[in-house]
Amino acid sequence: MKKWIAVCTAVVLAVMSLSFTVSAETKQKQKVTLNEVAHSIFYAPQYVAIEKGYFQDEGLDLTLQTGFGADKVMAAVLSGEAEIGFMGAEASIYAFQEGANDPVINFAQLTQRAGNFLVAREEMPDFKWSDLRGKKVLGGRKGGMPEMVFEYILKQQGLDPETDLEIDQSIDFGSTAAAFSGGKGDFSVEFEPSATALEKEGAGYVVASLGTDSGYVPYTSYCAKSSYMKKNPEILQKFTNGLQKGMEYVQKHTPEEIAEVIAPQFPETDLETITTIVKRYHDQGTWKENLIFEKESFQLLEDILKEAGELHTQVDYEDLVTTAYAKKAVES
Repeated sequence: MKKWIAVCTAVVLAVMSLSFTVSAETKQKQKVTLNEVAHSIFYAPQYVAIEKGYFQDEGLDLTLQTGFGADKVMAAVLSGEAEIGFMGAEASIYAFQEGANDPVINFAQLTQRAGNFLVAREEMPDFKWSDLRGKKVLGGRKGGMPEMVFEYILKQQGLDPETDLEIDQSIDFGSTAAAFSGGKGDFSVEFEPSATALEKEGAGYVVASLGTDSGYVPYTSYCAKSSYMKKNPEILQKFTNGLQKGMEYVQKHTPEEIAEVIAPQFPETDLETITTIVKRYHDQGTWKENLIFEKESFQLLEDILKEAGELHTQVDYEDLVTTAYAKKAVES
């Protein structure tokens, strides 16, 4: 009887000890909400970090939201609905120009090339940008990075976006592929998986990569309000550390391996398609080796904004970018 009681007591103590350990681990997890501009394979390193548990390893309980537009992501960050925003850095410049009292600071850059592609109605193996002269193209929102990079390329190629072709900017983000498939436009600027989906349907063909033809641009970055950054440097460092591990994974693994890891994030897309898209981004050097947002990249972004007529006053790099977290993540 005494032996049975001793055994029961040991079991109870073990369960209590286990419960305490789990409870302590749960308490240690720091909650943070990330609002992303879109849920796209373009951001593969982020999803690798989620699926491989890198954020959890850093002690974070991450909630992912999708804003569907930089303006909506910025609103979520400014309102406090999300602690971290992920979008084009131009949004932080716009907010700063409008006199934001609590500026949104960029602390990590994910992509270094544009993520969209030019889709035509027929195969054009010898496509030249001059082929757009006199054509109608389904473009993006005025002031957004997709549209500004597209116009930047046109100007670099000697085309006037206002007079040499017609750019339709009336269609909502995410709806251009359906409109193109339905007969609108001669060309369309598409993100993945829409570009590949159009090819699979036989409704369109990728003829150019904006990421390749625009060169290196700071397309998307992570940001947080200055006040949050001052109060929670530890959380932002943990987040950046986890993300850096995701960046290193995509640099060291094949598109097939990356696709396998991130597949749960895209349940409606088959693995073959995910792999095709990852390879397309991988081969053009879409992702940086680290998260450091360099000054030269910020200055190039401002040049693009100037050409688009969206930069009213010059903004100092130091006012809207910090590299402290990214540099520490690389060191660790």
